[in-house]
Formats: sequence, C-alpha cells, structure tokens
Amino acid sequence: MTLHKLIKKAQELSRPYRITNGNKFRLQDVNPGDTGSLDSEDKPRAQKILQAGIQCLSELQDMLYAQNQWAILLIFQAMDAAGKDSAIKHVMSGVNPQGCQVASFKAPSAEELNHDFLWRCQKLLPERGRIGIFNRSYYEEVLIVRVHPEILQKQSLPASLVRKQIWDHRYEDIRNFEHHLSRNGVVVRKFFLHVSPEEQKRRFLERLENPAKNWKFSSADLNERACWHDYMCSYEDMIRKTASDHAPWYVVPADHKWFTRLAVASAVIDALGSLDLKYPQVGKEKLAELATAKRALIGAK
Repeated sequence: MTLHKLIKKAQELSRPYRITNGNKFRLQDVNPGDTGSLDSEDKPRAQKILQAGIQCLSELQDMLYAQNQWAILLIFQAMDAAGKDSAIKHVMSGVNPQGCQVASFKAPSAEELNHDFLWRCQKLLPERGRIGIFNRSYYEEVLIVRVHPEILQKQSLPASLVRKQIWDHRYEDIRNFEHHLSRNGVVVRKFFLHVSPEEQKRRFLERLENPAKNWKFSSADLNERACWHDYMCSYEDMIRKTASDHAPWYVVPADHKWFTRLAVASAVIDALGSLDLKYPQVGKEKLAELATAKRALIGAK
C-alpha cells in the first residue's frame, strides 16, 4: 500500500473518534468496546494494518526530522490500566529514538509546585523535527486535582485565586497555550483512552493474579477507581472545554488494546500526513559541493 493510501486509510479509521468542537460531546455516546468497522475476528487483519502503519510512521517521522520545521506533541490521558503505556510502546515501535521524546508526569515535585501548573510540561516540549509524547500532562490539573481539590492546598496559590471559576480559568489557559503552540509549528494531538470499569476490573485482577504483572498494581488504583463517576464527569468537561480544530481530542475506545493501538497510530499518521512533509531540496551550490566531495573520495587512496 502506498504512503498516500495509508494516510487516507488512517483518516478513515481515526476521524470518527476526533473531537474538535466539544459543545455537544457526551462521553456516554462513546462505547469503550467499539472496534469501528472491524470486529473481533478482524484482529489479525488489524495487526497487519498496524504493522503497515508503523512503517508509514517511520517514513513520515524521517521526513519530519529532515525537514526540521514542525514538531508533534502527542498527549495521552486515561484511567489506570487503560493501556497508555502499551499504546505508546507499540505505535512508536518503528520510530527512530533520536526523533522522539517521551515524558511521563507523575505527582509534581516541590520545585514544580513552586511554579505555575504549565511550567513542568513547557520545559519538555518537543524540538522542531521531533515527536514529543506526554504520558499524562498538564491536563492532570483539571482531572485528579479537580476530583481531589485538597491537592490545590499544596500548590501555594493565593486564596483569592482558589475559587469555583478556577477550572474554567485553567481550561482557558490550556486553550491559549495550545493555540500558541499551533501558531509556532507544534501540532498537538490529544488522546483519551476510554476504558470501561468492567475492563479495568479485569485488568486489575490480571495484575494481581499474574506474578509478572504484580509490580503494576498499587492500592492507590482502587482509591481512584472509587471516584470513577467524578473522573468521567471531569473528563467529559475537559474534552468539551479544550477540544479545537488545532488541538483535537481523540476519544479512543480502549477495551480492546489491538484496536486502541490501531486507532492511535491512524490519528498520528493523519496528523503527520496533513503537513505535506518532504525531504529538503538540495540547491545547485550544494549539488556542486557533493560532486566535488565524490570526486575527492573516488580519487583518494
């Protein structure tokens, strides 16, 4: 399949999950078990498409790096056990590590708490020509902090700023920040991997029963699971308030990891394919320089 056909196929696979205007978005309208036009018997075919997509990503990323004009920022948010790590691992498996930067954001450090909530992410934005991946991000500030507002007390904010409007203010700051990025050549794509509580429970039990996966489980995961409804309300509001044409959300069904990976890869291919990437053109002077170098090498001992 040609690069053009792969990009077109990627658009078909990913566009149904793309949210650019969140005014009418409802999370309950997205089925976590959805597999698009595929079904469970299509899993082997989906894996073949994914492998073709990974090769396509490799080619596009090589041109992105060579052109050195655009940067790509991929943001992943999800409930625990939704498959963020495995999606990143599989989708980016064919990308040159030199052209990819991954950052995972956990609880903020004392230094990070002494700055504004965007600061620690701003420091790790991708350079031109590279793909940056945020495993969690500044969106934690309108998710876990909103579900557990006591966290705000650790952020040393002036009391006059900690009001009911703080979430709308943060949404506004995020929208402005992402608009700024888009105006400076950073293509932002955001993914919410939407897993069902039933599938999360199954994956938690697997972590408890499989010794090789015991390390993945934390009792804190159960505490967060108890807040499921609050998290879903926060995710829905977040997507509604921060989805845009220049920084869309992809609400990706996550109950079937094979489909999640395919949908994410398709969205990344779509984003890269929209940039009309090309290898830099070599001018006459450079061609003459190359010809001279070739003659020198041929004549050398």
